[in-house]
Amino acid sequence: MKTPRLPIALQQAIMRSLRQHLAQANLKLERHYHEPKLVYQQRGTSAGTAWAERYEIRLNPVLLLENEQAFINEVVPHELAHLLVWKHFGRVAPHGKEWKWMMESVLGVPAHRTHQFELHSVRQNTFPYRCRCQEHQLTVRRHNKVLRNEAVYRCVHCGEPLIACV
Repeated sequence: MKTPRLPIALQQAIMRSLRQHLAQANLKLERHYHEPKLVYQQRGTSAGTAWAERYEIRLNPVLLLENEQAFINEVVPHELAHLLVWKHFGRVAPHGKEWKWMMESVLGVPAHRTHQFELHSVRQNTFPYRCRCQEHQLTVRRHNKVLRNEAVYRCVHCGEPLIACV
């Protein structure tokens, strides 16, 4: 799939969100963390990722175009919080107490681990799996890891291992 071209106004809104949240964090933390690099190259079903070693935020341009306001209000601060936690605390659990504190107390944003975006436009082949509370769709990569006994995936809600649907 070709990466869509993002309108300049949308890129500016994303950058404003990043800068406002960073300024708020610097003020509350009494630090001067510099602005991370922003890249629109995230693929698949992830809205974004934070690359600590590169001090970079990657955003999914397809999901961004479909969920502009949610990216501005939620995804940008979510990924920024990961980078700030890494700078402030070092290597800790990705969505642990430090990240939750950074989201809620410092950035003033509810700490949601995952997004609820519609994924039809970015989902490729998926495989149905079940836990005790719901059905999940695993990507080809994750499905193959399960088949090779390299990974066991668990539901973030009930904690049960995911089992392939027959």
